[in-house]
Amino acid sequence: MAEMLDLDADVLDDHHRELIAWAASLVPDHPRIIDLGAGSGTGALALARHLPDAEVTAVDLDEDLLAHLRHRATEAGVADRVRTVRADLDGAWPDLGPADLVWASASMHHMADVDRTLAQVRDTLRPGGAFMITELDSFPRFLTDPAGVALEDRCHAELDRLRREAGMHMGLDWGARLTSAGFTLDGERRFDLELRPPLPAKARRYAQVTMQRMRHRLEDTLSADDLAALDTLAATANDRDDLVVRATRMVWVGRR
Repeated sequence: MAEMLDLDADVLDDHHRELIAWAASLVPDHPRIIDLGAGSGTGALALARHLPDAEVTAVDLDEDLLAHLRHRATEAGVADRVRTVRADLDGAWPDLGPADLVWASASMHHMADVDRTLAQVRDTLRPGGAFMITELDSFPRFLTDPAGVALEDRCHAELDRLRREAGMHMGLDWGARLTSAGFTLDGERRFDLELRPPLPAKARRYAQVTMQRMRHRLEDTLSADDLAALDTLAATANDRDDLVVRATRMVWVGRR
């Protein structure tokens, strides 16, 4: 998981830098920032680097990911301004505020009670503070040949079914949810991302790791033929010159 998250930021670097610049434009001098569901720390570390006077709190339940984040913060020279907090955001929150910006990248769809989380974020923000939500529609897509496209279609349909069964909040209109929670909607953008072949090595590795994770997630639901096809694709991804990277990201900003 950590490698896939890190590669996402590396491969889609232009997109991530644009998001970080947007987030940075929302805060005052010396901001306090909270990264909800921080994962491997892509957002937290980028914000700390972009805003040298910022203090960033990265919150996640997974201690292995937080340890990875702390290591990366030390390597990046920002460990003195990035702290980690292990917390289950579906339970009682620790005291995280006050904050000028709350950043939630691909984490809100995991929350058990969306309305409760939005209320908690609003209470954590200072008046005028911003809440930036980034969500993705699915794993990215990489294949261009007809058989590969059909395989990805089947995999994504099955992943969508599993997410619905798990109660994940995919495809929500977060702008409307922010407004109903008492925020003022301050921005909304859709990003249709596409990298064309030939891809650099790190993008081919991104495809390989993503397919391996997809295969693991679908091991009990896909046919034996589809699992074998995913194995083959993952094994050969580094040698292919026809892969693309296609992804859709939506971003909303709410103000307290």
